[in-house]
Amino acid sequence: MSSSEQIIAITIDDKTYNVSKSKLIEKSDYFRALYSSGMRESGEDSVQLQGLSVPGLELVLEFINTSKVQVANETLEDLIETASFLQVTSILKLLLSEIRLDNCVELYNLSEIYGTHDLRNACLKFMSCHYHPMLRRSEFRNLPAALRNQVREMRMKGTATLVAIGDFIGTCLDLAEQDEPWSMLRYGELEQRWKPLANNLPSDMVNVRGYGSAVLDNYLFIVGGYRVTSQEISAAHCYNPCRNEWNQVAPLNQKRSNFKLLAVNGKLYAVGGQTLGTVECYSPEQDWWTCVSSLPNPLAEFSACECQDRIYVMGGYTARDRNTNVLRYCPISDNWTVFRSCPAHVRKQQMLSVEDTIYLVEGYTHELGPDRRRVSQTEDMLTVQSYNVTTGEWLCLKENTSKSGLNLTCTLHNDGIYIMSRDVGLPTSLEHRVFLKYNIFSDAWEAFRRFPALGQNMLLCSLYLPNVL
Repeated sequence: MSSSEQIIAITIDDKTYNVSKSKLIEKSDYFRALYSSGMRESGEDSVQLQGLSVPGLELVLEFINTSKVQVANETLEDLIETASFLQVTSILKLLLSEIRLDNCVELYNLSEIYGTHDLRNACLKFMSCHYHPMLRRSEFRNLPAALRNQVREMRMKGTATLVAIGDFIGTCLDLAEQDEPWSMLRYGELEQRWKPLANNLPSDMVNVRGYGSAVLDNYLFIVGGYRVTSQEISAAHCYNPCRNEWNQVAPLNQKRSNFKLLAVNGKLYAVGGQTLGTVECYSPEQDWWTCVSSLPNPLAEFSACECQDRIYVMGGYTARDRNTNVLRYCPISDNWTVFRSCPAHVRKQQMLSVEDTIYLVEGYTHELGPDRRRVSQTEDMLTVQSYNVTTGEWLCLKENTSKSGLNLTCTLHNDGIYIMSRDVGLPTSLEHRVFLKYNIFSDAWEAFRRFPALGQNMLLCSLYLPNVL
């Protein structure tokens, strides 16, 4: 500080602090306005402040002198109150980079009190990006339900995008230029082209098959499965598109593969598995799995989906016979019931739902006679059937000529069911990649081009991606 620099004595309670006038004017809109006002106080070399805390003033003056400030949870309110009063906006901007899980809710509440809108919006965005970890914090759960719902809905404000996971070997230009195989792709619908996501699967998930997958609160969960050594695993991972990162979450209580993972009313359910009839429920609030009511009988090659906050299970085999019952699970009562019987035996279908209608995609369908013997079957064509849980009506919808086999994955996206599969029935016996859409409103098929080469282990899902990805 030069000897010619004017010093201002700032007094609060019985304490006085000497600060450079030029720095006060530079950092504080309050002092800048004061010393340009032309009022009597603007010519004085002392300022008396009232109604502020001493710790808050000391922190703000430290920042004015050094451009640095110690941000601690116990002094957040003092800091924000004083910075807001003295209009030291650079401190408030600095706080945007100091938001953490342990101070986010307090910073949000203080931003509401002191009207710091940028900080408020940054806190909402942080809570949205870290929604499941925030659910585990009591201070977040104590916020009004409407605000918590707003935070959750902010996770869906990106662009609804098809995301594919698998062992990809690039054939289109975007993939062929990469130095290494990609395991995560996103589909640009305007360009009709697959592009790499700037991320890959965690190393311990590579070559895991038979896993369960589901999207909950715009997190993609991949759970369980088996390695190429046939060793089953219990590990669970989730991909957060808001941060473009994978995180490990609590593992299953039981190792399981070839099971169904379903998102129902804010929780995940792992249903059945190879020789298993048990069911586990994952709560993101506790980051833990708990056992719930088991299936009436263990099933193999069954199909399942969520519909109207219930779980529906169809087809497959018990240890003794075909399962021709539609089973329904109610999470509220934790109870499985036989909902209806099926006129056909289905297995290996992919099941999706829209409102009260379940769509069954591909797999095997065996029509059964009165003696429960098969009278017909469809297994070569790519078919979609619908089942209305309210009326019990079955409809066979428009077939596609693709002979796609059973190795397919599909997802609901916008107005249709998008399907990735492999057609192995060409005369050349070469694999032909299939990327199709079935429009559920017009009962029409649409084929897409620019489908990258595929290895094993495909997964297709729909996620809201931030526009910066």
